[in-house]
Amino acid sequence: QVQLGESGGGLVQAGDSLRLSCAASGITFSSYSMGWFRQAPGKEREFVGAISWNVGSTYYADSVKGRFTISRDIAKNTVYLQIYNLKPEDAAVYYCAARAATSTTPITRAGGYDYWGQGTQVTVSS
Repeated sequence: QVQLGESGGGLVQAGDSLRLSCAASGITFSSYSMGWFRQAPGKEREFVGAISWNVGSTYYADSVKGRFTISRDIAKNTVYLQIYNLKPEDAAVYYCAARAATSTTPITRAGGYDYWGQGTQVTVSS
């Protein structure tokens, strides 16, 4: 059984930093790329970034480049999303997701991911 569990969200002030974690079980990063998405109230879920299954290449949405960093700890089977200089527009529920290495769907598309976590809320006060 595959489980993805996000943690690390909370209420922060604009300009703060935050690290989200996604602990995975039932999958290995040798077979799955991991992505982060977010969804704000009234908006569609949007791609934030991803880390590939093979060499760990990272990809980011243009809106977060330079402020968000994705990393993974293979031994812990955990993926991280480090967010710097949080802005009010970063407030959302953040989800991690797993995408099979065999997927041909672009890594930025939510539809290409097989498993999802329950999400963690990030609230940013200005």
